[in-house]
Amino acid sequence: MSEHAFAPYVRILGKGKTGSRSLDFEEAQEAFGMILRGEVEPVQLGAFLMLLRVKEESPEELAGFVSAVRAHIQRPSFQVDLDWASYAGKRRQHPWYLLAALTLAKAGYRVLMHGAAGHTAGRLYSEQALGALGHAPCENWADAEAALAQSNFAFVPLRSFCEPLQRIIDLRNLFGLRSPVNTLTRLINPVGARCSMQSIFHPAYADSHQRAAQLLGQENAVVFKGEAGEAERRPEADLKLHLLLNNNPTVEEWPRLLSGRQDKLDTLPLDYLKACWQGTATDTYGEQAVIGTLAIALRALGKTTKPDEAHRQANDLWQSRLGQRI
Repeated sequence: MSEHAFAPYVRILGKGKTGSRSLDFEEAQEAFGMILRGEVEPVQLGAFLMLLRVKEESPEELAGFVSAVRAHIQRPSFQVDLDWASYAGKRRQHPWYLLAALTLAKAGYRVLMHGAAGHTAGRLYSEQALGALGHAPCENWADAEAALAQSNFAFVPLRSFCEPLQRIIDLRNLFGLRSPVNTLTRLINPVGARCSMQSIFHPAYADSHQRAAQLLGQENAVVFKGEAGEAERRPEADLKLHLLLNNNPTVEEWPRLLSGRQDKLDTLPLDYLKACWQGTATDTYGEQAVIGTLAIALRALGKTTKPDEAHRQANDLWQSRLGQRI
């Protein structure tokens, strides 16, 4: 019986402490292309993903995986200003980052958000929360183009443009762990936006994300530790931004916006989030989270060079949102 074509990639990762190594870019690209095309046995996929999980993905592996995904998906012809990855979900605080994204859209920036829901129990995902805010998920690129034309904002579920990745994310309950796919989805940028917003939960991944984005030729990007892993500023924490500006890497440290620590919430009522968006309710923590997230986006977009200036511009956008019309 001949060796399976995917076996060499499992072997590269699994030959023990002295014999194993990371995949190079081309190996990672070919291996993940086989996965996306359904050319891999389930047992091989499980072994591959968990070996990567234990080792932790290199920037070259991440870039190769993402390159394979981009080659696999049908890429739309329309353009956006900002790609916003949303794959973590919230469980302790409201999804304030959604109000930041919608504020940018009201200010004239075209924002495409993509994500996956339901893979971790007890979390509120963007798809559900956006429905309460009047933005239904787009089930194909034509729907996304129409939504962008109407409101400068569209949310596209991962299942709509790369179902094989969605199926792998859904394996989380079988593994009891997230897999590297939860990392690489943040780098997909399916429309090829000039600027990308990415968040991580573990700070150690920031360098890998930044380097992978650079290898992929991303012009502008920002990676930071967000609240619960979503691209949302934590106002009560100091912030380290890993930026790409014209594909040049840099790191900036921003001071916290609030002292103390915010209490964890037992429930996340969407009516309250909607009221804050409509201006009929106010929330000190929430407003600082929104303004802080807006400031990060403006910095990544290259609209400002200093944190104070970024926050002034962000505050102006947030305060003027109720008068903005698209």
